[in-house]
This record gives sequence, C-alpha cells and structure tokens, in this order.
Amino acid sequence: MNKKKKEPFSVVWQRHKSKYLMILPFGLLFVLFTVLPVAAAMLLSLTSFNMAEMPKFVGLENYINLLVQDDIFLIAVKNTFVLALVTGPLSYLMCFMLAWLINELPPIPRAFLTLVFYAPSLSGNAFMFWKLFFSSDSYGFANAWGMKLGIIDEPVLFFSTAEAILPILIIVQLWLSLGVSFLAFIAGLQTVDKSLYEAAAVEGIKNRWQELWYITLPSMKPQLMFGAVMQITNSLSISSISTELAGFPSVAYAGHTILIHLHDYGNVRYEMGYACTIAVILFFIMLICNVLVQKLLRKIG
Repeated sequence: MNKKKKEPFSVVWQRHKSKYLMILPFGLLFVLFTVLPVAAAMLLSLTSFNMAEMPKFVGLENYINLLVQDDIFLIAVKNTFVLALVTGPLSYLMCFMLAWLINELPPIPRAFLTLVFYAPSLSGNAFMFWKLFFSSDSYGFANAWGMKLGIIDEPVLFFSTAEAILPILIIVQLWLSLGVSFLAFIAGLQTVDKSLYEAAAVEGIKNRWQELWYITLPSMKPQLMFGAVMQITNSLSISSISTELAGFPSVAYAGHTILIHLHDYGNVRYEMGYACTIAVILFFIMLICNVLVQKLLRKIG
C-alpha cells in the first residue's frame, strides 16, 4: 500500500487557520507562563545564583548536594510522600463518591450540598478553625472533649508534638480536598448519556455498582483524568497548611514538605539556583506520578 503523502504545513494552515488562531492565545500564555519558567528553572538549577550576583555554572553540584548531603530534604521527601500516598487516593475517592451520591439528588438539594462540600476549599479562614480545634490549651475543642470524656488528663500540645503534626495535616488536607476535582466529577456525571443505563438494563446490568463500573466510569474518562492530575498536584504541593498550623520550621521538621523546602531556599535564603533544583525534582516527581495514574485510568472500560 502506498503511504499517504504528508501535506505541507502551508496547506494545513490554510485549511485549519481559524482553529489555529482560536488556540493561539492559550498557546502563547502556556509557553510564556509554563514552558519558559520550567526551562528557566532547569537552567538555573545548574548554577549558583543568589539574586545579587550573576549566576555561576556549577553543573550537577546542586543535585548532588540535595540528594546526598541535605538531610532536611530527605525528611521533606518522606513527609511529602506520606501525605501524598494517604491524602491523594483518599481525597480522589472522596471527591468521586460524594459527587456520585449528590448527583442522584434533585437539583436544589444537589446544588446546596455541592456548595456545602466545596466551600471549605474557598474559605480563607479555614486554618483558624483547625488552630482552635487543636489548640494546645484546655479551650481547644480536641483537648476539651478529650478531658471531658476522660481520654486525656491534661491538654496535649498538638503542634509541639512531632508525632501529632503529620496526622493533623492529613485530616486538614482531606477536609480541604473537595475542590476543583469535586466540581469536575459533578459536571462529568451530569453529561453521562442516560440512555446508556436503559440499554445496559436490557443487556443484563443488575445493580448500581455494575452501572458505575461498566457505564459511568468509562463515560467520565476526561473528568477522571483531570481529577487525578489535580489531586496529585495538590497532594504533592502541600505547604501553607503546615506553615499556618505547625509553624516554620515545624517541630523536628515533622511537617516539612518539599514545597516548604523550596520556599525556604527561594524566599528566605534567596539561594535561587538551589531552589530551582528542588523545583525541578518536584516537577519530575509530579510528572512521573501523573503519567502512572493516567496509564492506570486508561485501563478503565
């Protein structure tokens, strides 16, 4: 068989010119604010740059120091992966299951509950509630209830106890996780063709779980992919929760994450070359995790 001759770009441009012009603004913004910053970070990660002097090329020295000599970074990696492995899958399942259940309700209750569950991710004072809840004195809700029920004899210094910080961060992150992914799942469930369920009933689908597995999930692949990307990104970029609740630095670096380590060297010490090295490592961790999860989700249906 003869291979189809590839058309010149000029011919393709004339045929699809309007489409290219429509995506041009997004393409320019993507290159300007995503591609160029990533490329610049990769170049600066090979330098020693303190923002007061010109960058000095040091090759892979920053990477070697980060992975071999920086013990705090290794603690940050451990904490980040613990938070990601717990909050990432759990928050993803929470987002989908709550969206699935809420989608079955009439329009008004559905809209109300969507707002209720989505509101914490928008609240600017969310940390104040958790600071009060885990307050180290007897006025904190956790300590007050614990002493009233006889579970503890005296107030627990939650944010001064290394063993308590990571579990608290997991709880707060899960509470805040019903964000954009949750809305994407709600929207995806609304677009599933209802006639598919009728056809499936004729073909022998007997319960809601079979409908979910054979119809709903395959019909929502774009939303599932988007939700996975968002949840992975959120779970690997936890920083403000820890600094607001546990302080900076946290006790024994119990709440220290990769992004906090990045902020430390970039915004506090102004060692931008080293900070860019941390950013590049975090970028590739996110990239690898996203690729693996997307390959897993492609097998659905």
